[in-house]
Parts: sequence; structure tokens; C-alpha cells
Amino acid sequence: MPSVLSHPAVPLAIAIGLGGKTVPPRLAIVACVASAVPDLDSLGYMAGVPYSSPLGHRGFTHSLFFAFLLALLASAFAGRLGASLSVVFAVILISAASHGILDAMTTGGMGVAFFSPFSNARYFLPWRVILVSPISVTRFLSERGTAIVKSELLWVWLPCAVVATLGVAVRRVVRVA
Repeated sequence: MPSVLSHPAVPLAIAIGLGGKTVPPRLAIVACVASAVPDLDSLGYMAGVPYSSPLGHRGFTHSLFFAFLLALLASAFAGRLGASLSVVFAVILISAASHGILDAMTTGGMGVAFFSPFSNARYFLPWRVILVSPISVTRFLSERGTAIVKSELLWVWLPCAVVATLGVAVRRVVRVA
């Protein structure tokens, strides 16, 4: 998996690209949380849940269906989040789904159960360019951790920065036109 530091890159890029009127700060914060929520399944390690189980790491909580359910739940709070129902749904759906997509681009693990609970088959994307991050903080704070941060800067943060910058540029052009 990319580190917990990089999963919020996608919702931050969306929030910056679309601007605060479309994605208010409250929604941006909830979207950042939604991008990290799928890794709660790693708590299953302590409970003895096998990695390959539908409830194991990169299982159900990394699925597109789980992202859909999370987006539906968040949509119930659209008024409190200061955005329309459709914006809340879309931003949370993309943010939560991006977690599994980023994990499927890593160099480790057993893949992501994108279609759980309907199938526990695990998938990787054709390009596995992001160095997998250890769950252990002490293992992250090492030479390997430095390599992981460099990998995430290149393959997660840089593309997200480009998307955010393009969004800002488009908003400026549209406002001027």
C-alpha cells in the first residue's frame, strides 16, 4: 500500500482543482478520511483475520462496492458538509475508490479485491510502480522508508499536483471568459 501520508493526495487534488465553493473544507477533510478508511482492515491482523480473507487486508474495505457504500453514507450529511448531494457522493466515491486503485499500483501484497463482496479475486493494475509501504512505523522510518516517500512523490503526489493545477487553471480561464 502507499503510506497513509499519500492516500489523501487524491481528495486534496480534487478539492484544490474544483475549489472551495464546490468542495468546501469540511467535505475535503471527510474525503481525506474516506481515502484512508479502507486500511482499517489492517486491524484484522491483530484479530487473526487472514490476509486472503474477504475481510482481510485489501479485501472488502478496498472494494468499489465499499467506496459506493461510504459515498452513500456521506451523502446523508451533504447539508452539514456544505455541498450538494451529487458533489458529496462523487468526491467521497472517488476518494475512497482511489485507495484500492493506488494499492493496486504497488509492488507488494496479494492484490485488491475490487469486486468484493461479489468476488474475492485480487487484482493489480498493469503498472505496479509505487513501492509498497510497510504497516509498521519503525520499518517505515528507515532507508526503505525514504525510497517509499520518493516513489510516492513521483507516482502519487506529482500526478495529483498536476491535476490540481490544471483544475485551478481551468477555473481561472472559465472565470475570465
